[in-house]
Amino acid sequence: MSAGRTVVVTGAGGGLGAAIAAAAAGAGWTVGVLDREPAAATTTAEAIGDAAVALVADTTDADAVDAALDRFAAATRRPAPDGLVCNAGIVRFGPLLDLDLGEFRSVVDVNLTGTFVTARAVARRLVVSAQPGAIVAVTSMNGVAPGPNAGAYGATKAGVARLAQQMALEWGPKGIRVNAVAPGLIDAGMSGPIYADPDIRRRRSAAVPLGRLGTAGDVAAVVLFLLSDEAAYVTGAELLVDGGVTMSVIGTLPRPRSVDSVGTGEADTR
Repeated sequence: MSAGRTVVVTGAGGGLGAAIAAAAAGAGWTVGVLDREPAAATTTAEAIGDAAVALVADTTDADAVDAALDRFAAATRRPAPDGLVCNAGIVRFGPLLDLDLGEFRSVVDVNLTGTFVTARAVARRLVVSAQPGAIVAVTSMNGVAPGPNAGAYGATKAGVARLAQQMALEWGPKGIRVNAVAPGLIDAGMSGPIYADPDIRRRRSAAVPLGRLGTAGDVAAVVLFLLSDEAAYVTGAELLVDGGVTMSVIGTLPRPRSVDSVGTGEADTR
């Protein structure tokens, strides 16, 4: 397989990762569909077609990730992918007081350590080949504003955001841009069970300033922008793709009409 621009998407066997991989292929990228489940990686790659290569690796296993990148390099005849999307992640719901330590550690390992392992592996190859590149880490609105009973999830996503900034700082002089995308209430991937309830779906949609849930396509479009040359001067950023919901909390709280009137009066705090 010969290729122009190439990108590896982790956790691409389903959900948001599969949508990002398909969107990248549609935009002309050759895509490495990386997942720890062989059947899932193969299914997504086959659905995309000739522009995709199925790759199997646990992102927390550095040797397995390197082996998968070797396979992609052989398939694309490129020493390093031009882009990487660190999307692989898990969540284990439950109140912190009751959360099993092993479950907590598994989320930290996949979400935070796995992002580091894959990003470092790709960055090393880019540096050796003197090739510029772009890395996008998928974080979450829960890394900006925590949600109840989300265990380690929000903490790991906040950690990924800071890790992306650290990588951007250290790798920028080497020609590697690193950014993060924080999805909000997205009707895709791990959120599927939440939106299966029509009432929850309606109420959550109504809470978003733009009036709807986000789609996998909404997130994929921002990821592709950050991978592209149009974002050539963007690094170390975390872009919220949430329809405005993260910043809207105060707007949902009760307030007296008097404070919304034009003028000074008692609301003047100067």
